[in-house]
Parts: sequence; C-alpha cells; structure tokens
Amino acid sequence: MSSPDTETTSPTGLPFALTRPIHVAEVGLKAHDVEKVADYYRAILGLETLAGPAGSVVLGAGGVPLLNIDPAPRGALPDDTRQAGLFHTAFLMPTRADLGRWILHASESRLPVDGMADHLVSEAFYLTDPEGNGVEIYSDRPADSWDWDGDSVRMATDPLDVNAIVAALDDPAARWNGAPELLRIGHVHLRVGDARAASDWWQSEVGLQQVTAMPSAAFLSSGRYHHHVGANNWQSRGAGPRDPNRSGLSYVTLAGSGIASEREIDDPWGTRIRLRPGA
Repeated sequence: MSSPDTETTSPTGLPFALTRPIHVAEVGLKAHDVEKVADYYRAILGLETLAGPAGSVVLGAGGVPLLNIDPAPRGALPDDTRQAGLFHTAFLMPTRADLGRWILHASESRLPVDGMADHLVSEAFYLTDPEGNGVEIYSDRPADSWDWDGDSVRMATDPLDVNAIVAALDDPAARWNGAPELLRIGHVHLRVGDARAASDWWQSEVGLQQVTAMPSAAFLSSGRYHHHVGANNWQSRGAGPRDPNRSGLSYVTLAGSGIASEREIDDPWGTRIRLRPGA
C-alpha cells in the first residue's frame, strides 16, 4: 500500500525529503587536501563556494551551505572503511530531469562512477571523492508511488535504466549548468559497529523512525521519507569509537521543526551529530 502522505514538494519547491520535521542540512568533512576535495565536488556537482573560515571551504547550492570541508589535523590517519564513519553523503536532485541532465554531464565529462541502482523509491549513482568519502547522486520517485507496509517502506537494489532517465527529458538539448538551486543533501549513510544498536540510538536520541531494516543495515527517517539516515556494518562490524583525528567525516547536521533545541551529541561510535531547530 502507498503512503497516505502524497505531497512531493513544499510550496517553495523543496524536495519531499526536506519538508519533513527532521532532515539533513549539512555534512562536515576533514580532508588532507581541502582544495583537491572541494574541486572534486565543484566538478561533479557544480557546487558553489560560500564564505567560510580561512583554510576551510564551504560548498552549497542556491546560497545554502551543504558541505563544509576543514583541514584534517596534522599527521591525521586517512579514513578507514573498517572503522565507523561516513559511507556516503547523498545529494538529492530536485527532479528526475535534473538527474537526467547530470547523467549527460557525467558522460561527457567522463566522471568516474562506481555504480548505480534503482532503489524503487529512488534512482541513484555512486562515486568516491579523492580521499575515499562515498558520494551518492540521486532523485526520488514521487512519494505517493512508494510501497509501504504499515511503517515499513519497500526498497531494493535493482539494475538502473539510465537510458529511460535521459529519454524522459522534456528538452534533451538542455545543458547541465551546475548544481540546481534546490539541490540538497537528502540523506547520509554511516558506517557503524552494530546496525541494530545504531537504529535504537537514532530512534531514542533523535526521534527518527526505522522504516527498513536487515541484519547488517538499518534505515531511518522523519515524516515517512524513505530514509534520512542509513547505518550499516557491512565492513565495520564490531568497530569501536571513531578516532577524532582521522580524516573523513567530521559531523552531520540535522535540522527542522521536529528538533526542540540546538545541541550536539555523539552517536555510540563518536560521530558528532549537530541538531538545529527550525526550517
């Protein structure tokens, strides 16, 4: 059965994911080479450079900050996929047509893509930045087409029909002109030591609801989105607290009307979560 909540955008045109009571606002990274990493996101997504502290780079779309890249501490170890940290930051295209234009841009620019998938609720591409941080670029199918069984949404990892996305463009000649103004981070996916414990933590400490689970991964959201946060232990089972001096993930900021007060908390693996009330 489909979700009874069928809206796909807010009055401002924001994607459904961003209209929920809690949503992802920003991701912070620590990089050995800040400019090299920033250049990557400028190249693949056309993110704009916003004002930030000296030595750091803040990237965004439509004047909204999305990615904050700070210098890693001197002598910091590189990220390790066997440890807790970032699996990927998922950038949500406002429309399927925007994803289609990005596909043409990626093809013409020969951007290295690691994989792609049809998740039923969304269509997605996967990449990796120069320091090993995972990246997802995706668009959602309309929320009223998602298949819900009570509080659980059906997702899968099926082959993606890339040609169908491009063929659906109203104007195939329209060019990619950088990040759409309403591009946002739709979700983050984290590496954890125990997916079930991570799900319990996000529900009790942040107020998200579990919408899909498997033995080694859990997916949680606010307001019946397919997921704002994913947590898996596919490579990191049993990992302990994250070394704060490693490069890679620095923090995740969540915002929205469902957050009562501004605060910072750490998940059981030392990942810093910033909570911010308001839109």
